[in-house]
Amino acid sequence: MGKTTAAWQNKRYILRLFDDKVSPARRQYRAFVEKGVAEGKRPELTGGGLIRSVGGWAAAKALRKAKALQKGDECILGDGNFVETVLSEAKEAYERRYRLKAKGIDIDSITHRVAQIAGKEPSQVWASGKQPKVVQARSLLCYWANTELGLSQAWSSKRLRLSQPAISLSVARGRTIAVQNNYGIENL
Repeated sequence: MGKTTAAWQNKRYILRLFDDKVSPARRQYRAFVEKGVAEGKRPELTGGGLIRSVGGWAAAKALRKAKALQKGDECILGDGNFVETVLSEAKEAYERRYRLKAKGIDIDSITHRVAQIAGKEPSQVWASGKQPKVVQARSLLCYWANTELGLSQAWSSKRLRLSQPAISLSVARGRTIAVQNNYGIENL
């Protein structure tokens, strides 16, 4: 513990949950983790979402016998209506990404659009710097790349050579810029 640094990990925040001083906090954190490991696998924290949300296997079998069908997915915790909503939204997002791809909208076309909005060259959008117009363009780029094209924030982080928390802030800032200025990706 304490030998590896990970940009995504907020060690100070976690350790302060246990103590204000690093050494005692690490001891308490280690004890906390060891206690959790000793408890072993807990059934209430494992298993599929539908099974858990209806009250376990017995309840799920009773629903099946009563022919009360529920939409379920192991990765989504919630009742059938909630699962249906989540899956429907995921399908809509997938179809939207497919339509954008069919129109030829990709990261390069988005880069050109945000550069045009900012009055900059596309290469400037990818370059480091804190000029307000470049930051605005980069934020829009991160927002559209993440929400519209489905590119991960980790991808943007590597490509822009920024930390993932910085990309997360850029996505939020890009959303605000897009909404306030009524910018849309459809009219690229």
